Amino acid sequence: MERPQPDSMPQDLSEALKEATKEVHVQAENAEFMKNFQKGQVTRKGFKLVMASLYHIYVALEEQIERNKENPAYAPLYFPEELHRRAALERDMAFWYGPRWEDAIPYTQATRRYVRRLHEVGRKEPELLVAHAYTRYLGDLSGGQVLKKIAQKALDLPSSGEGVDFFTFPNVASATKFKQLYRSRMNTLEMTPEVRQRVIEEAKAAFLLNIQMLLPRRLPEGSPSRTFSPRRRSSDGSLPSALWWQRLPW
Repeated sequence: MERPQPDSMPQDLSEALKEATKEVHVQAENAEFMKNFQKGQVTRKGFKLVMASLYHIYVALEEQIERNKENPAYAPLYFPEELHRRAALERDMAFWYGPRWEDAIPYTQATRRYVRRLHEVGRKEPELLVAHAYTRYLGDLSGGQVLKKIAQKALDLPSSGEGVDFFTFPNVASATKFKQLYRSRMNTLEMTPEVRQRVIEEAKAAFLLNIQMLLPRRLPEGSPSRTFSPRRRSSDGSLPSALWWQRLPW
């Protein structure tokens, strides 16, 4: 298939990303784990593993966001109070793995590859960081509450929210309005056609990294034996909430 040229893409970056990742989105939609999760077919072992992977990914992503928060290539998208997930995931890790969770959580090879790429982008190609932030955060906002309810019911979790803090954004009053704001900020980023195309390709890569993270794989000794997979995306093309079972990039 011929690769689309930058000048053939929609004018807005957010629309370009949505259009360019449609094919990879279909791959995520058809993932078996995604379908199972939507049916409420989820185990504690699988859920814990995915949550641990999310923790590692968000630590890396937010470390690189902090590194580049004043870089014009990312600064307009810096919303730590509204979006950052590390603190919420630390609470979830304590719930699932206990007080010594830092020594207990698994770290799969697929997650390590994802983390490695995030660090490479943040340190060497910060202009591409927008692709990863867009893929993760807008997805989290898109389906967080729905996924939270599915997990709470399937795993018999407390209604007060323990174990699924990740899905809650207390400083975002309206997910729809905030996503509109975020996309409008994305569309103000100045970039050459060449950089724009690289951002689009990086978004596709981020989508695939998410999918790979959720595929069945050999796990470190003593780790949970099952995982999840991406889910369908919302109308704006974003991955619904937790990258995994939701859907990935837009």
